[in-house]
Amino acid sequence: MDEWKKFAKASKWFVILASVLLCVVIIYALKSISFVGTTPITNTISVSGHGEAFLAPDIATVSYSVEKTAKTVADAQTQVTTLSNDVLATLKTLGIADKDIQTTSYDVYPKYDYTSSVCRTGVMGVSSSVVDSSGLALPTSIVCPPSKQVISGYTVSQSVSVKIRKIDTSGTVLATLGQKNVSNVSGLTFSVEDDTAVTADARGKAITDAKTKASTLAKQLGVRLVRITSFSENGGGQPIYYAKNMMLGAGTSDASAPTPSIPVGQNKSSSDVTITYEIQ
Repeated sequence: MDEWKKFAKASKWFVILASVLLCVVIIYALKSISFVGTTPITNTISVSGHGEAFLAPDIATVSYSVEKTAKTVADAQTQVTTLSNDVLATLKTLGIADKDIQTTSYDVYPKYDYTSSVCRTGVMGVSSSVVDSSGLALPTSIVCPPSKQVISGYTVSQSVSVKIRKIDTSGTVLATLGQKNVSNVSGLTFSVEDDTAVTADARGKAITDAKTKASTLAKQLGVRLVRITSFSENGGGQPIYYAKNMMLGAGTSDASAPTPSIPVGQNKSSSDVTITYEIQ
């Protein structure tokens, strides 16, 4: 009998607990239903903001090519390898690490010459009017065989990109490449290795600009800003890199040429944002 009373008491508490849980579930469901069909926010204004930040670059990047032409691919490759190895060894003496030197392309292609055959002339259907002053007949047709495309050799070209971390040595690197008679030097660019701070600075200025515009617009419209409903950023705040291009023809450099002065200036990071506010 005592065991039955214990069982009945336990069952009573179980029923109470189950009832409480059921009520909680019902209340939650009713709250969820209350949001169904709710009218979306329509009273909004959107404003844009622009921000810019500047920072001196700390890395320079330049590209150069080594190009040689010979009768055979092997000979052209040998010449390119010899010069390329010499250039790479010299760059390392300027403090450039292996990790900052990268081959971007290696190309082999034939070089063609076009030969023309000797044209043949002949008399075809000579008429009495086709004669010269001496009475000799002149040719009335010229036969020229088509030109022939003949391989005269092969060109091998290796392009290399160099990252200069000691940015104040950029001029020395450029002068050295010219002295080594590389085929060309191009794409000198200046960048910031870690642009996180300057990008965040530009974004912060853009947000401040947008908020100021929103506050002014709200006063002019006679409304109140409630909360931000959306935010977007265009362009990702990526820095704008400034580049200088140089072309140094093979065989035109002078070992005594002065080292060029390379002003690096500042890099600009910009950000454009759009903020949408709910208004009342």
